Amino acid sequence: MPNIEWFGWIDTSQLLSMLMLPALILVVALTIGIALNKFVTRQIRNFVNVKEATWYTIFINALRGVPVSLCLVIALYWIVNTIAIPEPLTRMFSYILFAVIVLSMTRVAARTINGVIAVKLTSADEVMPKTTLLNTILNVLIYASGVLIILQYYGISIAPIITAMGVGGMAVALALQETLANIFSGLHLILSKQLRIGDYIKLSTNQEGRVTDITWRFTTIVPTGGGNMVVVPNKTIASSTLTNFSMPKNDITISIPVGVSYDSDLEQVERVTIEVADEVLERIDHAVTEPPVVRFHTFSDSSIDFNVIMHSSIFENQFLLKHEFIKALTKRYREEGIEIPYPTRSVITENPGR
Repeated sequence: MPNIEWFGWIDTSQLLSMLMLPALILVVALTIGIALNKFVTRQIRNFVNVKEATWYTIFINALRGVPVSLCLVIALYWIVNTIAIPEPLTRMFSYILFAVIVLSMTRVAARTINGVIAVKLTSADEVMPKTTLLNTILNVLIYASGVLIILQYYGISIAPIITAMGVGGMAVALALQETLANIFSGLHLILSKQLRIGDYIKLSTNQEGRVTDITWRFTTIVPTGGGNMVVVPNKTIASSTLTNFSMPKNDITISIPVGVSYDSDLEQVERVTIEVADEVLERIDHAVTEPPVVRFHTFSDSSIDFNVIMHSSIFENQFLLKHEFIKALTKRYREEGIEIPYPTRSVITENPGR
């Protein structure tokens, strides 16, 4: 009986000594992970009032939720390669944990690179939202690089894989010419800043609306008033004549033709018309900074014609501005005694009895 207790005591002490180092590694890794996570959280709170993103702020945001899990996985990888366990298990656990480490770091890299690219595509005055197409391509390239690193660690030669991908890529390019044309057309539109999400555009095919997304194949457009979504291939947009009403700025010029009778006081007409336009702009679109103007241009048959030139801060507002302006102007002209004439014709009929 004493011998059994002695062997049991020896086994217990050996087990404790064997587990001491892994436990210490786990405690240190968890402490470092929690400390890094607190640092990242504190930095993110400090970035709330930062208007301009930098590579540092993007990287810190990319680390959100990663430090604790990454430190624990690295600790486990270290433990597996430190303690004495059978070789097949060591190799299996090493492969799994290394893959998790690489994919976690790849995730951070993908977040960071996507953020940096988004900042580079952002002008000084306006923010360009990220598109599905650009995000997808970047993520595929980054995660594919991570997978190649994992395969290289597993002892699998990646040279044949890259060669096969090259040969296969040529075959795919021949089979999917139109799809690739749409992909590269979409990339060209994004990188050249000819088209951005949120822009209001009109194509030469008379399709118009606000761009909601640019995918790997299509650009989606929603017409004014929430009509049915229009899906246009990227290649069609790249090859067609396109009017972008949101560039170089969102301001839209509205020209409304009006005519008054020859008996009208044109000074009064101009003053009253501008007052009505100012009132409508203040009520409907107070973001407009350009004042409305009146420009007389034609002595027509029954009226003196002029254009009321107004501005709208966004494309969609122009329709409501025209609607409200015409109603308000008609009411004000009637109050001021200003006549809006309409064409008249005198019909002379012959008397058959004469």
